Amino acid sequence: MTGTSFRWPLLAALVFAGSAGLATSSAQTPDDRMYRPAEATIYRDAAYRGPAVFIGEAKPNLGLAWPVNSIRVTQGRWELCEKTRYRGTCRTVDRDTPMLGNILRGITVQSMRPAGGGSDPYPPANDQSVRGNFAEFHTQPMSGRTRVLACASGSGTANCAARTADSWCRSIGWNGSAREHMETVNGRIYLADVLCVRSGY
Repeated sequence: MTGTSFRWPLLAALVFAGSAGLATSSAQTPDDRMYRPAEATIYRDAAYRGPAVFIGEAKPNLGLAWPVNSIRVTQGRWELCEKTRYRGTCRTVDRDTPMLGNILRGITVQSMRPAGGGSDPYPPANDQSVRGNFAEFHTQPMSGRTRVLACASGSGTANCAARTADSWCRSIGWNGSAREHMETVNGRIYLADVLCVRSGY
């Protein structure tokens, strides 16, 4: 990915050119409009009282100085775990619960994450693409109907994202990726703004 001879003016030309050779796909599907990330608010005291923290993604370490005793679930299902990184005993909550004592049964919540169900943890792709003779730009690379993870195994690093982007570009007929970025959604890291090219990657 280093030492590329590719220049950004070509990308600008691809994005803004109005020739018939360019193809874009910007319409949202019903799935895109319906998707909402999991959301919840946890409270120190029962009946939604005391200090509160809004949670909109997986939290491997809540780092709270107080126990969680009630929760409002705006969207999705949540897994509450007694240890960091979702270890130990875990309980699932899918609705507003003013008193968690019976559900948690003595555990202190140290981490929590979406548990699927009411909210799809893998958001549908809303890819917008611009294609030219020598390059093709994708805002949200997709596989099937879902976005492509920056790194299928392990943490999302720049090197892993570069390899994934190269492989994805080759899967759609290009030689590799000249540029790519990573975007975190709902605790997962996806490829974003990938520029597939014939050469110079």
